[in-house]
Amino acid sequence: MALLVLVSFVWAFSFGLIKGRLAGVDPTAVATLRLALALLVFVPFMRPRAVARPLQLRLAAIGAIQFGLMYVLYLRSFAHLEAFEVALFTITTPLFVALLDAAVEKQFVLRHAVAAALAVAGAAVVLWQRVASDNAITGIVLVQISNLCFAAGQIAWRRVRARAPASIPSGNLFGFVYAGAFAVSLVWSLVATDWSSVRLTAPQMATVVYLGILASGLCFFWWNLGATQVNAGALAVFNNVKIPLAIACSLLFFGEHANLPRLLAGGALMAVGVWASEWRSDQRRADTP
Repeated sequence: MALLVLVSFVWAFSFGLIKGRLAGVDPTAVATLRLALALLVFVPFMRPRAVARPLQLRLAAIGAIQFGLMYVLYLRSFAHLEAFEVALFTITTPLFVALLDAAVEKQFVLRHAVAAALAVAGAAVVLWQRVASDNAITGIVLVQISNLCFAAGQIAWRRVRARAPASIPSGNLFGFVYAGAFAVSLVWSLVATDWSSVRLTAPQMATVVYLGILASGLCFFWWNLGATQVNAGALAVFNNVKIPLAIACSLLFFGEHANLPRLLAGGALMAVGVWASEWRSDQRRADTP
């Protein structure tokens, strides 16, 4: 769980950085550059000869969906929505995580559904505002598909990692994930991006490097690693923890304003969600001799 908390704090800065420093830059180009940097971080750890080809392909497929397609759609949604609206409509990710996990496992776990519902309720309390942009529907659809991609990738990684040889460290596997993600964004950019018109200022380049190496490269690895250490309910809740944290960062570092009572109330609901998803697991561990 500590990894999920750490990553949530890092990701809390992303909304402000993307909207404040990368406005006007082609979103597919940003996604491609971020994922190229993320891939470079893990290339030295890739061991193609130690990883069976079918496993390589499964990992690449996970990356293509969870990071490649997700990023292209998520970043493009900023052209149709305000930053607070993008954040608002990511609140459905926990529901996708819980529902996909239940579908894959062919069972319904009530406490996981309750945890996901509390996470959504908490984020809604913090962020609910009326959507006023003319292209809101397009933006909402883009965010929802990106949420589904991110949720599906998390569930798939948990299953693939559990079945992969324990002797292979996760760090040796994750390069294949980013290879699939980069391939999708690169192909998309060759169709949708006019690379000759992409001009980044020094602050924009620094932002892309930060997002690519830390927020994407290391943090997505830490996030998926943390996803294997908690149950699906807690994972669903942590998909929304970054939202109130992002508001706190906006208050402290980006000069924005938020409703503090709502922030506190939403955070409390999310904390209850974590407890609701974990308390029986903790109880079973305590009863184990």
